[in-house]
Amino acid sequence: MNKKEWKKWMFWFSLALVLIIIYKAIDSVQVVFEAIGNFINIIKPFLAAILLALLLYKPCVKVEKAFNSTKSKFLNKHAKGLAILIVYVIVILILFITINSIAPLVSKNVIELTKNIPGYLKSGIEFTSSQDESSIWKRLSVDQLLINIQNTDYQKIILEWATFDNLGNIVKGISGATGFIFSLFVTLVVSIYTISERHDIKKFLKRATSALFSEKTYNKIAHYYGEIYNIFYNFLAGQLFDALIVGIGSIIILSILNIKYGVLLGLFIGLFNIIPYFGAIISIIITILITIFTANPQTAILVGIILTVFQQIDANVINPKIIGSTLKLSPILVIFAVSVGGAYFKVLGMFLGVPIVGLLKIIIEDQINEKLKQKEELKQQKS
Repeated sequence: MNKKEWKKWMFWFSLALVLIIIYKAIDSVQVVFEAIGNFINIIKPFLAAILLALLLYKPCVKVEKAFNSTKSKFLNKHAKGLAILIVYVIVILILFITINSIAPLVSKNVIELTKNIPGYLKSGIEFTSSQDESSIWKRLSVDQLLINIQNTDYQKIILEWATFDNLGNIVKGISGATGFIFSLFVTLVVSIYTISERHDIKKFLKRATSALFSEKTYNKIAHYYGEIYNIFYNFLAGQLFDALIVGIGSIIILSILNIKYGVLLGLFIGLFNIIPYFGAIISIIITILITIFTANPQTAILVGIILTVFQQIDANVINPKIIGSTLKLSPILVIFAVSVGGAYFKVLGMFLGVPIVGLLKIIIEDQINEKLKQKEELKQQKS
């Protein structure tokens, strides 16, 4: 075998080897993602603690500053500890009062809705079955879908979970699980320590970053640290507060319109509003469908129009005022972030995908601006 043939065979052998490696890498992607998913499950309490600390950091700092501004030596000495204690107690009390106020109403609505579903399904089946074969209802086999739902023992499942008396047993069962107690304990303790030792953590990160990177890189990391905090705090706290406003507003609107299960549907709209774009659309569609069954199509259309207008006011006026202009993402990027985040990390991914993409956008834009600036400076030097 001459040298030319040897090179030829080596080329094909190398190509085949590369293709096999690429195939195996693609084939192992699922395993890699499963390993990442398992690791994320293990560190979930720590991630939850970081999120909790991120949300409660600013309130704790503000209360601490208020204590430090007083003339009391005791308050000055214990300002940090007292601030953390007060903020955490207030948050826990708000959650406790909210759950105790809303849970009975939601439970009542769910039970009533579940008991009335057979009648709604019967009406729906009669309507869709009477339609012409060329109608959209027949083409989508809506009548068969409703029949399948009717044949499912959904009532027993929903009623077991929705009964308020049973909620206590569920909570007791969860509380009795060692894993849940441990995760909750770790989340609270780590979040408290994160806020309490924030100065030491910042100092360590600064020293470590300064030791590992050049001064230019260190300055960039320090700059992006502030960007990261602003983006995540404004988005997380803003979305939660905005969801509360939308939920309360929706409950009021549905109550004024005398819509059945208004509290349940309003709460549902508020929760889904946390997910950008898709949440509002899904919640309004489901509200319209339930209103068609519980009232009539005309009322459902009116509800849909009013809720859509309210959602638009929220999206264009209320939400930007709360969150600010930190993200400045186009709808395409938001939809991309929600879709990719939801595909890999479900609801949490749909929620956190947007601020992560927002941060990446800022980093990429800064890099582009820096490169353009360098090119411009180079042109000026040449001229």
